[in-house]
Amino acid sequence: MRIALDVNGGDFGLAPNIEGALKAAKELPHEIILVGREAQIKEELRRRGYESLPEKLSIVNATQEIAMDGEAVEEYKSKPDASMSVAAGLVHDGKADAFVSAGNSGAMMVAATFKMKRIKGVVRPAIAALLPTSSVPTLLLDAGANMDCKPVNLLQFAVMGSMYMKTLLKIENPSVGIFSIGEEECKGNALVHETLPSLKKLGLNFIGPVEGRDLPTGETNVILADGFVGNIALKLYEGTAKAVFGMLKERIMSNIGYKLAALCLKGVFKSLKVKMSADIYGGAPLLGIDGIAMVCHGSANSEAIFNALRVSADLAASDMVASVKRRMEELKPLFESLKAETHAETP
Repeated sequence: MRIALDVNGGDFGLAPNIEGALKAAKELPHEIILVGREAQIKEELRRRGYESLPEKLSIVNATQEIAMDGEAVEEYKSKPDASMSVAAGLVHDGKADAFVSAGNSGAMMVAATFKMKRIKGVVRPAIAALLPTSSVPTLLLDAGANMDCKPVNLLQFAVMGSMYMKTLLKIENPSVGIFSIGEEECKGNALVHETLPSLKKLGLNFIGPVEGRDLPTGETNVILADGFVGNIALKLYEGTAKAVFGMLKERIMSNIGYKLAALCLKGVFKSLKVKMSADIYGGAPLLGIDGIAMVCHGSANSEAIFNALRVSADLAASDMVASVKRRMEELKPLFESLKAETHAETP
């Protein structure tokens, strides 16, 4: 597999991207294509003691970069030679099998959509965030790509999310729930009420509405939400985990007895930290794109970048995209009828 990496993406510049790529080149059988300003990439490699390109690494020069705080469409249009766009173009042209970026997620959605195109029939792609839980990880989508959604969007997210969980975690019949304010179907907003009847017709393992408290327990394999609700849930989840570990550390350091007890439990804390870290999967794929595009957190470290490269290669080698295409074709009549209803209701 050949994976294109946008080395400019992220809050910390080249360093974590290059470091993650070097680890991938050592430990994985894939070629990593570093996309960015060639001179800067080579200088970063020299700082790490590499006077020539390490084996399995190559460089594609891109003279511009997408600003992390820039407006997505404007950044994409005004910077045709941005590393993110060039990386997406490599996948479209068949020169890479997937691409990874920790850059502006909105711009990545735009670049992937314009360069790689959507799977036929998919109305909107979704960011699918795999979150650690007390049991099996849960897939939350959309995690921030689409602030306002129609029922047809959530139905397609359900199909794509189920395919992803089958591919990545080998769950044969993933359970699917929809975020609401209660488990009763009479509760929830208009989007939930309008989506429920059709969700039951998809042939998925749909268990009904789920609440926010169900996310950390991992009782549901796939949870559906519009991007506004999904992103708030994602950020709250990340912030809560960080706060809990911070408070725990503060309490342990406040007492010598606690410190001694923590020393005895060092292995437990280490394994828990690994289990609760989202870095194990590296990023969230854009499901619905005709290819593999992996969105990493802006604060991604080298370990997250490495894992994003690993997972994106696994997905590229799988038949997930082909499976989604087949299922979208099978469900075309249902989706077309829902889109027609939506247009008829639009004033």
